[in-house]
Amino acid sequence: MKTAGIIGGSGYTGGELLRLVLNHPGLTLDFVYSTTRPGFALSDTHPDLLGSTTMNFTDQVNLDVAVVFLCLGHGNSSKFLEQNKFSEQTLIIDLSNDFRLNADSEFMGRTFVYGLPELNKETIEEATAIANPGCFATAIQLALLPLATTQKLTNSIHINATTGSTGAGVGLSATAHFSWRNNNMSWYKPFTHQHLGEIGESINELQGEATQIHFLPQRGDFTRGIFATAYTAFDGSLEEAVALYTDYYVKDPFTHVSKQEIALKQVINSNHCFLHLHLHEGTLLITSVIDNLIKGASGQAIQNMNLIFGWEEGLGLNLKASTF
Repeated sequence: MKTAGIIGGSGYTGGELLRLVLNHPGLTLDFVYSTTRPGFALSDTHPDLLGSTTMNFTDQVNLDVAVVFLCLGHGNSSKFLEQNKFSEQTLIIDLSNDFRLNADSEFMGRTFVYGLPELNKETIEEATAIANPGCFATAIQLALLPLATTQKLTNSIHINATTGSTGAGVGLSATAHFSWRNNNMSWYKPFTHQHLGEIGESINELQGEATQIHFLPQRGDFTRGIFATAYTAFDGSLEEAVALYTDYYVKDPFTHVSKQEIALKQVINSNHCFLHLHLHEGTLLITSVIDNLIKGASGQAIQNMNLIFGWEEGLGLNLKASTF
């Protein structure tokens, strides 16, 4: 058994990570650090953990754990690591955007590897630090990687993706509370979302040239999940596109191409990404659905950890989707 610590376990992502760590057969939860809740029971903040653990939040950090997960707000992970120097043997997995871009990947003697297993599996397996991808970035890249790898993104890409309210975090805002979200929908950060940076780096490196990406993110009237659609010109048949995607993901346990149309509930509470392809008059439409808190955050963090520790990639991630 390896020891695990969580920094910032009171939010939605931290809560999901707690559930996964507590039920992982290879891990023992050593501590959950919080500056605002030390001494309070984990189950006070996450009531569904009642009966699963009697642990409390703490303001003490064990710098020698085997793996530490950072679930802090963007910009705070680097500050925390500067003040808390973990053992060289400690695997660091950061779920913020502090280290995702190439320009930010070198920090305090460590190289943070971009943690998208379907893109960087072999590099991840040798890593000592992981920059976990963003939720939108995960759904969108999984929709585009097979095309980029074969240099078939020769035209601009148009993306529309809708996320649930948990994507905004636990902090209250005008667009997060029930009376605003219920029976409502809106877009935000059109063509300027922060995840475009990491998407662009991955796609352009594979494609070998800059590809124009138009991304419109939207707030949905549901709690969790991302429903993303991307379309671009494609010179080929639907059968060729399906074969391209199926072959690319043949060794990936969590990303699957469906011949049937897909819906968001198929992946909620799971670490899966489902993809569907539709071709119309030379335009390929790729639909991608994930759970923003699992495959888009905590589940992918566990997946990366499994690869680095030499465990089965899906260990502790055999989760059932809440289809109904």
